Amino acid sequence: MPRPKCRRHICGTPDKNHFKPRGIPAFDLDEVLLALDEFEAVRLADYERLYQEEAAAQMNISRQTFGRILESAHRKIADVLIHGKALKIESGEAATEKREPCGRANLRRTKQHPS
Repeated sequence: MPRPKCRRHICGTPDKNHFKPRGIPAFDLDEVLLALDEFEAVRLADYERLYQEEAAAQMNISRQTFGRILESAHRKIADVLIHGKALKIESGEAATEKREPCGRANLRRTKQHPS
C-alpha cells in the first residue's frame, strides 16, 4: 500500500483559474489541468526565484518531491503553449497557508539597504 500524501502548503489560490488562446472558443480546445501544488511550485521557483530547497520547505515537502512537482508543471505549461490548449488551475492535495501574503519573503530578500 502506498504511503499517504501529506498536504502541501500553498500561499493561496490564483484569482484567475482558466487561460486559453484568444479567438478560439473554449469548447474547441483541449484542456490541461494544473493542480494547485503545481501552480505553487511554479510561483515559488520561477516567479519568486527561490531555490528548490527553500521552496520545498515552504510547501512542507521534500526537495525531491518539489522537483517532481515542478517538472510536471513545466511539462503541462509547455504542452499548453506549444499545442495551443487551454489551461485550467484546479485544487488538489494542498492546504492554504495563512502566514504572510504571497511574495513577501522575496521582497525581504532582495531589499536594498541604504548606504
